[in-house]
Amino acid sequence: MSTHETVVRLIAPSGYPHDDATAARGCAWLADHGYRVANPEVLARRHYRFAGTDDERLADLHGIGTGGQGELVLAVRGGYGMARLLDRIDFARIAEQARATQPVIVGHSDFTAFQLAYLAATGGVTFAGPMLLADFGPDTVDAYMWRHFEGVLRDPGYEVEVAAPQAHGQPFSGTIEGTLWGGNLAMLGTLLGTPYLPRIEGGILFLEDINEPPYRVERLLLQLQQAGVLASQRAIVLGDFSNYRTTEYDNGYDMDTVFAYLQDRLPIPLITGLPFGHCARKLTLPVGAQARLAARADGFTLAFSGYPVR
Repeated sequence: MSTHETVVRLIAPSGYPHDDATAARGCAWLADHGYRVANPEVLARRHYRFAGTDDERLADLHGIGTGGQGELVLAVRGGYGMARLLDRIDFARIAEQARATQPVIVGHSDFTAFQLAYLAATGGVTFAGPMLLADFGPDTVDAYMWRHFEGVLRDPGYEVEVAAPQAHGQPFSGTIEGTLWGGNLAMLGTLLGTPYLPRIEGGILFLEDINEPPYRVERLLLQLQQAGVLASQRAIVLGDFSNYRTTEYDNGYDMDTVFAYLQDRLPIPLITGLPFGHCARKLTLPVGAQARLAARADGFTLAFSGYPVR
């Protein structure tokens, strides 16, 4: 157990907990490791498929930055619900509150929409990382996830080495620097054409998704490519694309085929194997921070700077 207690403010802007026992385990695990959940009452809210009414879930977001210094703001889960709130969120208010207290804001999946909209509106940095249910609620919490979560939140110059052999075309070898941004691929697609998608040139874009078969992933990637988003970056880094299936009709067309096809169409490197997404073994990535990507045929190194730490 850590001797230094960190207060956790839960936010539930999307779906409600699918299992009360999982939520309770997540809170208990955090408590055992020096993180005190200040508002577990949000876990009991229900409104249709959402974790509360739109007003209740909006209030969660508007409470960011109103706690103590360095508070951990942790999303309960993803699902669906953020899209209903985007045009009502006062991002400037949240950013002003955050400047005073420097909260660490963490989540992924549906929470990608908030993270990118917040970045677009204010330049504020959040973290794509674990959530209460999926990551702290299992019977066994992934050690890799926990090590890198604690690591990046305590080190303002965190660096991680990823062993990931590259198999698509001629592997890129070199160093690239830029703004790190991205998240769930489907959520990026829903933000195209809205003011909530950051206009980042020369960035390092990371992407992941779940339950999307290869042809849907390709369709989403081509949407971003045809909108000019991909080619305006310096590199695309692909994370976990899990829990999908192919059929006999796919005739050998799989996710590797999709990634190879996309690399052939892009003037920038496409790098695979990022440990991030709807998977237990994940990094915590500062969305909107600066990153240095050093790539080679057998993997890559990511180094981060310019993000809040505890």
